[in-house]
Amino acid sequence: MIIAVDFDGTIARTTFPEIHGEVPYARSSMQWLRDNGHYLIVWTCRRGRDLLDAVNWMLEHNIPFDRINDECPSQIKIFGKRDYGKVYADVYIDDRNAGGFPGWKEVLKSINN
Repeated sequence: MIIAVDFDGTIARTTFPEIHGEVPYARSSMQWLRDNGHYLIVWTCRRGRDLLDAVNWMLEHNIPFDRINDECPSQIKIFGKRDYGKVYADVYIDDRNAGGFPGWKEVLKSINN
């Protein structure tokens, strides 16, 4: 599956633009997803220096991802390069979901079902 994951409040604990550490189980959950064949797109509203800070933080903390704010290559092959402001994904993981973010353990349970 293609999975889009928000950065602020889902991967990292933040008070935008500051980054205060990892949301519990974010790295290990994202690593499990990637190890099990899922394609991970970090989908964030951050731009410019704030985006660079997030990317560098993920690299320093070994947070796995395949793309940032960009389509999966398989989707580009099918539909061409689009710029709709929203990436295609089978699943979107975001702390602003209706009902709030249930935590990574619940997310993994849901994806496994």
